[in-house]
This record gives sequence, C-alpha cells and structure tokens, in this order.
Amino acid sequence: MAESLKNKTVRGIGWSLLDNLFSHGVQFLVGIVLARLLSPDDYGLLGLVGIFTVVCTALINGGFTTALIRKKDATDDDFNTTFICNLGMSLLLYAVTFLCAPLIANFFDRDELVALVRVSSLGLIIGALALVQQTRLTKRIDFKTQTKITMASSVLSGAIGIIMAFFDFGVWALVAQQLSSHIMRTIQLYIYNRWLPHLRFSAKSFHELFGFGWKIMVSTLINSIWKELTQVIVGKFYSPAALGQYTRGKHFSRLLSSQLTNVLQRVTYPVLSNIQDDKERMVSAYRRIIRTTVFVTAIAMFFLGAVSEPLIYCLIGPKWHEASLYLPFLCIIGAFYPIIAINMNMLAVQGRSDLLLILEIVKKLLELVPLFIGALVGIIPMLYTFIMTNAIGYLLNSHFSGKLLGYNSWMQIKDIAPSFGIAFLVGLSVWFLKYLPLSNWIILPIQVLVGAAVLFIIVRNFKMQEYQEIMSIAKHYSNKKRSKSDGEARRTV
Repeated sequence: MAESLKNKTVRGIGWSLLDNLFSHGVQFLVGIVLARLLSPDDYGLLGLVGIFTVVCTALINGGFTTALIRKKDATDDDFNTTFICNLGMSLLLYAVTFLCAPLIANFFDRDELVALVRVSSLGLIIGALALVQQTRLTKRIDFKTQTKITMASSVLSGAIGIIMAFFDFGVWALVAQQLSSHIMRTIQLYIYNRWLPHLRFSAKSFHELFGFGWKIMVSTLINSIWKELTQVIVGKFYSPAALGQYTRGKHFSRLLSSQLTNVLQRVTYPVLSNIQDDKERMVSAYRRIIRTTVFVTAIAMFFLGAVSEPLIYCLIGPKWHEASLYLPFLCIIGAFYPIIAINMNMLAVQGRSDLLLILEIVKKLLELVPLFIGALVGIIPMLYTFIMTNAIGYLLNSHFSGKLLGYNSWMQIKDIAPSFGIAFLVGLSVWFLKYLPLSNWIILPIQVLVGAAVLFIIVRNFKMQEYQEIMSIAKHYSNKKRSKSDGEARRTV
C-alpha cells in the first residue's frame, strides 16, 4: 500500500510538474514575444482587470472542489450540486462585474477598462463550466490527462495572442490569449472526462460540502483580495505603466514559486487525504515534502533574483528595467509560498478549515502594514515589508499545523535551514558578477555556469539528504519507465 501511494505521488508530481512547466514555459516564451510587441501600459491594464477576476474566481469555487477532493465517497449528486453552485455563482458575478465596469473605469481613470472588464470576465463563466471536470481528474490523481489538455490550450492560445499583438491589437491580444485558453481547456476537459453534469441539486450534498468548504472559500477569498490589493495600490497611486512593470517582475518570480506551489497543492492534498487517519505516515510524508520542496524552491528563487537584471535585459529588453529592480524582492517573498501552502494543506487535510480561516485573517491584518507603506512611501519599501510579513506568516502556519501533528516550527526550521543557507550562497556567488564591465549577453551565461558549479560542489561535498531524495525519486521513476519499456519489448518478441 505504501509503495502504491509513493508511486501515485511521484507520478502525480511528475505529470503535474510537467503540466505546469509546459503551460508556463509556453506562457513564458509567448510572454517574451508579447513583452517586446506590447507596452508596460498594456500589461498594467490587464493587471487592473485581473484584480476583479481573481477575486471572483475564489467566490465561484466556493470551497466545493476542496471539499469534493477530501470526501472519500463523493457521489454523483455531490458533483452535480457543485456544478450548479459554481455555474450559478459565475453568472451572478459576471452580471455584477458587467454593471460595475464603468465604476471600475472611473476609479482608475481609464475609460478603456469598461470594455476590457466586460469581455475578460466572460472567462469566469467558461472557467466555472470546467471546475468539476478538473476536480474529477484531480481526485483520481490523473495529472497526465490534465497535462495533455494544458499542452494543446497553451500552444494555441499563445499563437492567437502573438498574432493579434503583431497586428497591433494591444491589450486585446492579452485578453484573447486568456479567453481562448479557457475555452480550449474547458472543451478538452469534457472530451477527456466523458462525464456530463445534470441539473440535479441535492440539499444534503450542499450542506455537507459547503459546511466544510465555506471556510476554505473565505480563506481563499481573503488571500486573493489581499494579493490583488497590491495591484490596486500600484495601479491607483502610481500608474498602469508602473503596474505593468510590477506584474512583469511578479510574472517572472511566479514561474517558479507559484507553479511549484500549485503542483504541490494539487498532488499532496488528494494523496495526504487518503492517509488522513494514519498520522505517523502523514508526518513522514509531510516532512519529506517540506525538505525537498524548500531545497528546490529556495535555491531556484534566490538564483533567479540574483540574475534578474541581465535576464530581463536579454529576454524582454531595457524598457522593462524597473521590473528587474522588483524581481529580487519578489523572489525572496516567493521562496516562502510553497512551504506556507504545504502547512495550509495539512490543516485542510486534518479538517481544520476553521483554524485555516482564523490564520488567514490574522496574516492579512499583518499585511496591511506593507500596503500602507506602498501607498505612502514607495514600491521598494513595500516589498521589504512583505518579506517580513511572509516570514511571520510561515511561522504562524507551521506552528499550528505542526502542533496538530507533532512536527513543530522549530523542527521545520532545522530541516529547511540548510537549504536556505545553500540558496543564499548560490545567489551571492552570482549577484556581484552583474557589475563586470561586460555585455548582459555575456554576464548571464557566466552567472548560470558559476551558480551551477557552486551548487554542484556544495551538494556533492556535503551529501545533502534533500538532493539524495530528489535523485532517489528520479531513479525510481527512471527504473519504472525502463522496466515498462523492457516488458513491452519482450511482449513484442
């Protein structure tokens, strides 16, 4: 049973990681082309629209999908009830957003936001149609199918965005890219899943799922609002162009931190939910996930922050210089995301959605401080303060999740401190190379080679357990693939 669970986890993480790497890899490449064709102001306008769609998406989900994944014996009534609630909420929120579009445009003093908000918000309805379909695949830990869907939708929507940007459609190229991605993803989910919803509502299912899920929904909603408040501060007190610079820096940092966080949340939640009654196995799995995650994330984020200026200059040009100044701070903040998310997952798995909600409220009250600093002082001081509040947020989450399992904050810190130490050394070893009197096109490959060499020397000499764990997983997966190939070859003979 343990081996079967390990295989599911490794396979799930592998396919989910490939899903995220491919989709965001395509988005990254498409983004490079679009950033050269479009202006910071175009990206800033889309960032303003995104403030409202992100918050609405949290409401549409309603915590139902999390409750469905956690429920071991989910019935067809549960799925149908969730579908009706998701779709109904999306239609209601679209109507509200449509009517409020002129008010949004007036608040930010940009008339073009009226049409942008109304068209972009159609993605809320399209996304709601796909939520239950994706949940069914996630519940089965079937990330292979999701990866196939992502590959097709990312490539086609990226091509649409580039073509429209080339023909001077401006910000509408970004809107078309997003909507076409939603449409293609939803269509494919229905084709692959072969499950059609019925308009059958069960009051019993609603009360059971919403009873657990509403706290998750409020927690997610608070988190989404606070994340988007940063966008509001930058967009309102500075300019859409400044917001465009900020969102570009944020986009680069999220390529690693947020995507790894999404992978871990998607895979570990259903896996750990299956062993929620065996605390010893949960702690063992939880500890290995924490250590391995921090090893990968911290090193990647600190390295990305250290090479920010040459990287952005080479990829999207000097007009995005301001984004390269924000990126190091965003990378340090992003290094905390996965471990905060894992600790939140553990609370959800143990059914403590009430504690999850309380912690989210406390953390958001703390984050009022950097928001005020951003409005009154500047963007860089705001980012400095966000680093501190994220560190405090991690300590709060790890304290309560660890208290329930017997794996407290101090034990976690001792487990992850070596990885953060290595990340700091790798980042420091390449940071000062940017001051060499050379072209950015020469400095960037030098930084990559030096960083890789320093990392290799450290992990080999100190025999890092986290490195060995990653190599063990890779070897395990490679052996499985080889055994499968050998078996197919024997059957052919």
